[in-house]
Amino acid sequence: MLVLAIDTSTKSSSVSVFDDKKGVLAELTLNIKLNHSDTLMKAVDTVFKFSEKNVSEIDRIAVGTGPGSFTGIRVGVGAAKGLAYSTGADIVGVNELDALASMVTHTDMKIIPLIDARKERVYYCEYTYDAEGKLKRERDYGDAHLEELLDSYSGKVIFTGDGSVNYRDKIIGKMGERAYFNRISSSCVKSSILAELSLEMEPDNLFILEPFYHSKTQAERMKAAKKS
Repeated sequence: MLVLAIDTSTKSSSVSVFDDKKGVLAELTLNIKLNHSDTLMKAVDTVFKFSEKNVSEIDRIAVGTGPGSFTGIRVGVGAAKGLAYSTGADIVGVNELDALASMVTHTDMKIIPLIDARKERVYYCEYTYDAEGKLKRERDYGDAHLEELLDSYSGKVIFTGDGSVNYRDKIIGKMGERAYFNRISSSCVKSSILAELSLEMEPDNLFILEPFYHSKTQAERMKAAKKS
């Protein structure tokens, strides 16, 4: 199976062409000061060029559905749905927190991926590896103020995601030696991870697949505040 994977849920963007037998054929990850809407389709064209594959050969499209940047998620999901519609390829939405957790190798500690939601708020979840070495999600996806979240953990935790990079000093200040961190190079999702995870998932319905924002947009919060 040939998979095109797209992730634009955070400031970084990643696009790859992935073969279920050979692995990554081409992957491009960008962390530059340009909008995803300005770079995404150029990145898609680039990975097809270097993989020597064509969009018509794609069997499945994997896309990061969030949580993360509201605008970034819309760009990635919109592009993925457009490509799936035009090619007839399957589409699979992958949660960003699941993908980040899967980039942490086997550990006995709890794994907490953090996505920076700004102003010291984070999107997060909790994962552990079971006795068979399978990654398990232990709670619902959430968003919280960083300090409140850290107060809820007393044991050793390994953090990952851009929130763990941006708030590293605050996490260490609060948890001290109980805080461990995944490699900085693994703090943003590589699209090839989405591709590989998607192989274990059922296709989504193209017409009802939606971004996973988790929290409301500022406009929605303001509207709710006026009503109350």
